[in-house]
Amino acid sequence: MPNDPEPLTRWSAALVSRRTTLRTVALSAGTTALLAGCKDDAAQPGAGGGETQGSTKGPDGKPTPSTDPAVVAAMSAAAGQVAQVAQRLTAASKLYPALRTQLTTAAKYHAQHLAKLNEASGAAPATAPPLPALPKGSAAAMADLATREQKLSVAHAIAAAKLSGPNARLLAMVAAAESQLATSLTVKKKAAQ
Repeated sequence: MPNDPEPLTRWSAALVSRRTTLRTVALSAGTTALLAGCKDDAAQPGAGGGETQGSTKGPDGKPTPSTDPAVVAAMSAAAGQVAQVAQRLTAASKLYPALRTQLTTAAKYHAQHLAKLNEASGAAPATAPPLPALPKGSAAAMADLATREQKLSVAHAIAAAKLSGPNARLLAMVAAAESQLATSLTVKKKAAQ
C-alpha cells in the first residue's frame, strides 16, 4: 500500500544524532577550506613550500624537518597532545578490557599520527601534563575519550589554519581523523546503552 511506513533498513538502524552529524560536517567544511588555501610552491619558502615549511626532500626521499620555530612548536605541541591521548587510550583498554577492540583502532591511528608529527617537527614531542584518572565505568570512560578526541580535533584544525603547505595538511588530516574517532567512540557508547 502506498501509505505504509518505510520498513527499517540497516542504515536507518545506525542513525547518528543530528548534533554529531552537524559538528562533523562543520569541521569537515572547515578542513576543506583550510586545505584549499594551502600552497606548495617550493620556490617561495613563506608560501607553504621551501625549507622553512619542511617540504624539501632529503637524500632518503623523506621530507626534512622544518626549521621555522613556529612550525616546530606547533608540530611538537600536536605530537605531545597525540602522545597524551594515545596513553589515555592504552590506559582505558587496560582498565576496561571489554573496550580493547574498539580502542585498538584509535590507538593505531594515533601511533601513525605521532610518527608523522615527530618526523615533521624534527624535535622530541613536547611534554604535556599528566591527565587525571579515567572516570569510573566503561561508558563514562568512552564519553571522556570521545570528548578529548573532539577537543583535540578542534585544536589541531585551529593550528592547521595558522600554517600552510604539508604541515597544515598533516594537522588538518590529524584533526579530521580525531573528529571521526570522536564520532565513532560516541556512537559505540550510545549503542552500548
